[in-house]
Amino acid sequence: MQKKLVLFDIDGTLLKVGSVNRRVLADALTRVYGTSGSAETHNFAGKMDSVIIYEVLRNAGLGDSEIAPLFDTAKDTYIEMFRSRTAPSDVTLLEGVRELLEELSALPEVSLGLLTGNFEGSGRHKLQLPGIDHYFPFGAFADDGNNRNELPPAAVEKAYRLTGKRFSGKEVVIIGDTEHDIECARVNGARSVAVASGTYSPEELKKHEPDILFENLSSAGVVINEILRS
Repeated sequence: MQKKLVLFDIDGTLLKVGSVNRRVLADALTRVYGTSGSAETHNFAGKMDSVIIYEVLRNAGLGDSEIAPLFDTAKDTYIEMFRSRTAPSDVTLLEGVRELLEELSALPEVSLGLLTGNFEGSGRHKLQLPGIDHYFPFGAFADDGNNRNELPPAAVEKAYRLTGKRFSGKEVVIIGDTEHDIECARVNGARSVAVASGTYSPEELKKHEPDILFENLSSAGVVINEILRS
């Protein structure tokens, strides 16, 4: 019987993507809107791709009424350009990730999924390049909500369709590298596992009071024990 729904963030948690991601977004926005806004310098950490697009364009002086009509075109352009321009050499799998996913995927009491601010089209490509996409049969993406706090219910629903179990409360474990992942878990009554493998230090993450805090995911046994704890 499955007991835990374990939802992983992508960027800074499972892997890191080089500067190509920022360059592609800037180029896509320039093609569609005629400006990249603040895409070259904006803080992307923990934010939804959809939110990032609006924020960087607002910084260029565009209003929402100008952004919205072309948003779907910008999204599709970004995903298409990202998939064509990003190579395996642009992606670095973080320490211990492959081993952890291999062990978790073998546990019958665990259902693995994603909870990420990426659009599904670009997020899946990031996972395919280092060969870890197959560990995640479903996920909640930027396509599934307007902000990260809306994503856990979407992930729970997708898990239910796949497994027949409706996970709730602390049965849901959200693993991420930013304060936004911690808040997302707290708002939804889930368990938060923070990992300082992204842009936030352990000290910064600790201020947001995650249920569990790791410097990285290198000790698979320790991480799994914490995930399975009631």
